[in-house]
Amino acid sequence: MNISIIRRLWVLLGVYVIGFYASCLNRFTTKGWQNIPSSGGVLLASNHISGYETVFLPWAVIRRFPLQMIWAPAKEELFTNPFLSWLFRSWGAFPVRRGRDMRAGENISQLLQTEKVMLFPEGTRHKDGTLGKGNRGVGKLIYDSRPVVIPVALTGLNDWKFPGVGQRAQALFGAPIDFSDLFSSENNKETHVLIVDRVMARIAELLPEQPKST
Repeated sequence: MNISIIRRLWVLLGVYVIGFYASCLNRFTTKGWQNIPSSGGVLLASNHISGYETVFLPWAVIRRFPLQMIWAPAKEELFTNPFLSWLFRSWGAFPVRRGRDMRAGENISQLLQTEKVMLFPEGTRHKDGTLGKGNRGVGKLIYDSRPVVIPVALTGLNDWKFPGVGQRAQALFGAPIDFSDLFSSENNKETHVLIVDRVMARIAELLPEQPKST
């Protein structure tokens, strides 16, 4: 994708400003970033526990791959303010309507041919840190686009307060998920569910074991 060097530098500046708060004033760390391919279509599939993720994940990735873009679908309500809409769009976010947004889906599929896209398969935030069920539409997106899928486990961010210092959190990037068996299956709802279930299972494996209720 042809993105101007000025825009790429603008994004790089933005993530380093965010990174100063995240990793210098606080203790946001990353592990497993070596699993992320340096080029090609990549889907970063993460659990969803905090609003911080949408700016901290780009910091975790772009600091390792300078001048690249991380694209992110976001709820359309975030784009009602003209200035914030411009800011979010300049950083690679784009609005998605609630329900089935065909245009946004086509946009994501096109981006996944060559670009890095972050996505939260649960579709909704779980502030208690529990992992919800993945959306079947994400399974269809993966089946149709065939990107490299990197599971991401975020921990700690749901406890952060702003402003704050010394707060701890981590982004853990897992190995690419193998879907070769499912990609050879029929293109239907059942296959899409199996794909997104595998994504959620890989994310769960990266998360700390949840305490059992008594």
